[in-house]
Amino acid sequence: MSAPQPGKPVAKLKTASTPPWYAAYAAPRNAQPDSVTRQEVLAMLKAQLSDQNNTSSPNFILVDLRRVDHEGGTIRGSVNLPAQTLYPAIPTLYSVLRAASVRKVIWYCSSSRGRGTRAAGWFDDYLCDQDDSGMESLVLVGGIKEWVGAGTEYTQCMDEYDAAAWLESS
Repeated sequence: MSAPQPGKPVAKLKTASTPPWYAAYAAPRNAQPDSVTRQEVLAMLKAQLSDQNNTSSPNFILVDLRRVDHEGGTIRGSVNLPAQTLYPAIPTLYSVLRAASVRKVIWYCSSSRGRGTRAAGWFDDYLCDQDDSGMESLVLVGGIKEWVGAGTEYTQCMDEYDAAAWLESS
């Protein structure tokens, strides 16, 4: 390994003794948040797209929690909010979503077994603390990998879909 060069950042190596990023925050009280299937999300997206007159605003939002593994596209209309930045932003995010009359917040990452579940749990905890039963925090079952793996009907409902990126990650 070469010596660090002046003016160049030194990359931190993650070791077995380095705690994961989420260890800095409380574990979600709700470790098993409610979920939504890709079929349900696809139906919601199609209903939104078929509203030709835009007579109703969407009552759901998709949140893509990926950071460095964000290549290959995202589910249409998703906002990218890397999981590592989420916890301190929850109060602000809640205020914005409530003002926009969002009823369902759907979280996903690659598989939705780590970041997706954790984010949905944290946000659900916040909803409980606010005594807000009008908004739901849901995790997308199987994450983006199962979405892409389900075929063309799903990949057609993606922004910036890049099939090559998914072949490389298989």
